[in-house]
Amino acid sequence: MKPLSRKNFIKGVALGTISLPFVIRSCGADNFAQQSSSPNVITNKKYQWKMVTTWPPNFPVLGEGCNLFAEWVKEMSGGRLEIKVYGGGELVPPLQAFDAVRSGAADIGSGAAYYWAGKAPASQFFASVPFGMNAQQLNAWIISGGGIELWKELYGQYNLVPMLGGNTGVQMGGWFNKEINSIADLKGLKMRIPGLGGKVLEKAGGSPVLLAGGEIYTGLERGIIDATEWIGPYHDHKMGFYQIAKYYYSPGWHETGTALEFFMNKERYEKLPKDLQAILQTAAMRLNIWMLSEFEAKNTIYLAKLINEEKVDIRFYPEEVLTQLREFTEQSISDITSADPFSKKVYESYDKFRKQAGDWSKLTEKAFYNNIQI
Repeated sequence: MKPLSRKNFIKGVALGTISLPFVIRSCGADNFAQQSSSPNVITNKKYQWKMVTTWPPNFPVLGEGCNLFAEWVKEMSGGRLEIKVYGGGELVPPLQAFDAVRSGAADIGSGAAYYWAGKAPASQFFASVPFGMNAQQLNAWIISGGGIELWKELYGQYNLVPMLGGNTGVQMGGWFNKEINSIADLKGLKMRIPGLGGKVLEKAGGSPVLLAGGEIYTGLERGIIDATEWIGPYHDHKMGFYQIAKYYYSPGWHETGTALEFFMNKERYEKLPKDLQAILQTAAMRLNIWMLSEFEAKNTIYLAKLINEEKVDIRFYPEEVLTQLREFTEQSISDITSADPFSKKVYESYDKFRKQAGDWSKLTEKAFYNNIQI
């Protein structure tokens, strides 16, 4: 048989007159097998992962989001990567999720980075900074402003890979059983408040208490805490805080747009095929948008319920209280960055971006709220 010229070979493949088996034989079986085993070729190997979370099982938005994430990963991977989601306490206690994933007892976790401030002080800057950036600004810093590189560098020290996993948007200021008329009203107050907000409360003379979400109602009911912050109207209504606390304060100075996270065991993540790594990244980004949208939609509905049905007394922190809390925030950040070089490195990046974003928002967001929105 006369050998085909390169031109006629390509023409035959295009027209379908040359079959796939002929192409394979022509290319050589060894060469074809070598190409099939390359790292980017999709195989049928299946992976079973365990996710631990800081949220109660199937918790509205937060736990539901983890379930959605697992569904999306399974769907996009054609069932090659399945993730079993365990709510806080089902596999490990909620606030042990970080160590469980780090050690390999679980493959992936969901939480908020400020929960790990005792292990890695710089972590809290990737969740929320009092009087800091809102959700869209924080997303911009992490995704496009250098934040994710710093976050990966930090978590890499703990055998973890971080990814954005949602955002609450601006939160409410908290539930109290007494009025807050001056900074003195915070002295001696036991309040559930995590991260940098807790450090600020300490400087105001209060006592921050770190409780997982599923423990807050009982803590407030039994007097373990005197006050609590959580997220916003939707969750706060569902958790029944209006039944055991009298005053609902705004604004959420301590959490102006809190980023949530996925953290994955670095060794397990890096052993995945590249396409499955990309699927995890894509699902996390999808959840980041879904969660912020879900909170924004639900909070508008449940704010009306709290006001009209439950007759909740909504208050605003006095300006002098906010001014003093802002000063305590600056002191708290200084304490952390002076004691931990990596925190200093992260905060310098955060603060530079915050100032630039603030200049832009004065011409856009602030002008919108002050002059356009009714």
